[in-house]
Amino acid sequence: MGRQVWRNAPFVLGVLGFAVLALQIETGLGGAWLANVDNKFTYDAILVLAALNCFLCARGRPDRAVWMWVGVAIAAWTAGDIYYTVFLDGKAVVPFPSLSDAGYLLFYPPVYIALVVLFHKEVRGIVRSLWLDGVIAALTTAALAASVVYAIVERSLDGSGETAAAVATNLAYPLGDILVLGIVVGAVALSGWRFSAKWLVFGGGLLVFAVCDSVYLVQIAQNTYEYGTWLDLGWPAGMLLIAAAGTLPSRRVRAAQLDGVRLILVPGLFGSIALVLEVVDHFQPLNTLGITLATLALAAVFVRMGMTFLDYLTLLDRTRHESKTDLLTGLWNRRALVGDLDETIDSETKSVLMLFDLNGFKSYNDRFGHPAGDALLARLGERLQGGLPADGRAYRLGGDEFCVLVRVDETKMADVVAETTANLTEEGEGFRITSSVGIVVLPEEATDTTEALKIVDRRMYRHKGGDRPAGAEGRGALLGVLEARDAVLAAHTNEVVRLSRAIASRMPYDFSIEAVVSVAQLHDIGKLAVPDSILLKPGPLDAGEWEVVRQHTLAGERIVGRVPGLDSVADAVRASHERWDGLGYPDGLAGHDIPLSARIVAVADSYAAMTTPDRPYREPLSAAEAEEEVIRCAGTQFDPVVVEAFLAVLATERATSVAAA
Repeated sequence: MGRQVWRNAPFVLGVLGFAVLALQIETGLGGAWLANVDNKFTYDAILVLAALNCFLCARGRPDRAVWMWVGVAIAAWTAGDIYYTVFLDGKAVVPFPSLSDAGYLLFYPPVYIALVVLFHKEVRGIVRSLWLDGVIAALTTAALAASVVYAIVERSLDGSGETAAAVATNLAYPLGDILVLGIVVGAVALSGWRFSAKWLVFGGGLLVFAVCDSVYLVQIAQNTYEYGTWLDLGWPAGMLLIAAAGTLPSRRVRAAQLDGVRLILVPGLFGSIALVLEVVDHFQPLNTLGITLATLALAAVFVRMGMTFLDYLTLLDRTRHESKTDLLTGLWNRRALVGDLDETIDSETKSVLMLFDLNGFKSYNDRFGHPAGDALLARLGERLQGGLPADGRAYRLGGDEFCVLVRVDETKMADVVAETTANLTEEGEGFRITSSVGIVVLPEEATDTTEALKIVDRRMYRHKGGDRPAGAEGRGALLGVLEARDAVLAAHTNEVVRLSRAIASRMPYDFSIEAVVSVAQLHDIGKLAVPDSILLKPGPLDAGEWEVVRQHTLAGERIVGRVPGLDSVADAVRASHERWDGLGYPDGLAGHDIPLSARIVAVADSYAAMTTPDRPYREPLSAAEAEEEVIRCAGTQFDPVVVEAFLAVLATERATSVAAA
């Protein structure tokens, strides 16, 4: 700790000296005597202490090269200033250029080197776009400085009779400051406007130095400079800030990733400045250096725009690929399969769809752990794709389900099935992985994607160990959830079941009454996905709320379709709110395209809804009014045959009620 304090002692003394200098210049403290001391000793002492502090900071540090170069730069400037103070100050004729100018100008090369080295150590992870942003910012800043400072200095030399060496020296100063400004601003842009405290202080010191030096050059060119103003504090202030950066700890930052507004901030802002300079040049010609730098900046902006567009196309292509790819195995996913099935069925080219479900994978996962299970899936997926013909594609649908779509004739089908099944087999100590398979030939056995997936799924489960169970347990669990969520809805469902069973028993068709009962029990299960704020709203629903409610049949289909043994009723649950005239939802089915069980449930559901006393948004209808409404909607909303059977049910119930009375 003590060693660190002594290392920074020159910096502390320099700050104290700067405070004395600032008080004297701004307030006249100490009169002419202190002003003379500050001018001859304090001013240069501050610069010497700043350089010494940088050399001390370089000892035993990984970034010592930076502070060695910075120390050399400040020392060179200080040497030039001391030479001027000792040998040239007060002379009637000051030679120009002189050794003091050599010291001043030697400040710039080491600073440029230090800037590059510090930036390399402080910032990492720079992408191509950031490199161009840095170039754009540096060129535009340099163009702006050249159009103002350099132009003024250049004009002041016209007709001055100066020697070539004097002209070159006069122009070297603004060029050096322009490069400093450009490099600092460019480096900040290059880091994505993310930098450490050390870089902020270091760059800030250089900006203070360059700006003050530029203002000084303008005043000299206009013959308005006088010693003893705030401007004379700029050089030591900049040097002290640069030295202060050496006292701060190093911390590498990762360049910010460009997205959103930041993607166009730098090229948009600095490109606009460069464009303004180009426009100004048409009315008030700028110097050649400034307009050249502005033109180069605009060219870099156009390159940056082209690069951004190419990056966008690459990202879009990668996103499309990833959206159709399983991340674990690298195979195609369900989304890709659905798209490929649509194309295959439309093309009418004979293909085979195979669905595989692994046997023994769960026990393997439990025994060896999920990482080992993931590795197994990746190996099997790689073998599955590698064993297919050139036009075959393998998919992972999730979990331990794989799928294959391949164009093949019937003579080779058995060989393809045998090879793919073998590729999904692995055996080792204490485990054996096999697969069950379902097969469907397209488009012979299925004319749309949904039908193909249902058929191959049923066949796969049949191969796995028999037909799926009847679904009684799953149906009971769903009804239990429905009753726990909404007792009123559960009571309504019971009434719909009762009426649907009665209607089905009077229909003149041969069909499964139990299937109708299952649809009636589950037709509203999708309302589990509807928020209570909508489902229990006391007033009428608005258009947006109705749209949410209409989605419940789709949610119901998804829920029911995932329960083993209930997939056969999922379509009817989806169609339970279709209308006979085709104006229902969600698919606009009409007439006999609507499953019969859905047509029966639609009548029972509507009648039960109209007569339920606990509806939150309206008063119930009487039994007679509800019956008249059903009759009125026969042939439009309802199947006339179903309505006829329903009326027979009501007539029987009335007759029974009268007899009992």
